[in-house]
Amino acid sequence: MAEVVNPLRPLEGCPGVYTTGRTLFTVNAAKGHQVYGEPIMVVGEQEFRAWDPMRSKLGAMILLGARNFGLDQSSKVLYLGAASGTTASHVSDIVTNGFVFCVEISQRSFRDLVKVCETRKNMIPIMDDANKPENYAHMVEGAEFVYQDIAQRNQVDIFVRNMFAFEAEHGVLMLKSRSVDVNKDPKKIFADVERKLETHNLDVKKVIDLDQFSKDHAAFIVGA
Repeated sequence: MAEVVNPLRPLEGCPGVYTTGRTLFTVNAAKGHQVYGEPIMVVGEQEFRAWDPMRSKLGAMILLGARNFGLDQSSKVLYLGAASGTTASHVSDIVTNGFVFCVEISQRSFRDLVKVCETRKNMIPIMDDANKPENYAHMVEGAEFVYQDIAQRNQVDIFVRNMFAFEAEHGVLMLKSRSVDVNKDPKKIFADVERKLETHNLDVKKVIDLDQFSKDHAAFIVGA
């Protein structure tokens, strides 16, 4: 029998992420299940899920060069604004020895999120308001990485509040400039946000403009 050749290689600096050179993949932690109709590549006994950067800002951030930003197999992730679980499911694939605590306030999105979590042992759905980390602190054990994708005017304040509430070491803020100020140049908003994060003693490691995949968005990679 001919040996199965794996066309994928691990992406250096991003544990748990694989690439063909053009497309990103994660190993499916819920074998036999798709989350958003993503293509599946089967290699031997493993399923690799294609990670669509047009549907996932985290996927776009990685495709645009983000490396070594604190997410690995053992991470315990607090995911704020998990919606229906598209990106959170890829995070679940990565943190095979960790957890993804998924906070979502929309009832409609939460119903879809719960269905995804039911197929994954390391995804925990929490229906609550990310403005109030005290409400769900008792359900989130040892979160060390905060990932936020919430398009609200006070999105920076929400991120800062949760970073400090859980004493997280790493974080990624997906910022939508138009939700902060629709009339201001996005680049000026991004600069203002970087300064604001630094005034809270959060070390901004890198800012990545996501415009080619997600208009008027930027990813802020921070450390405490």
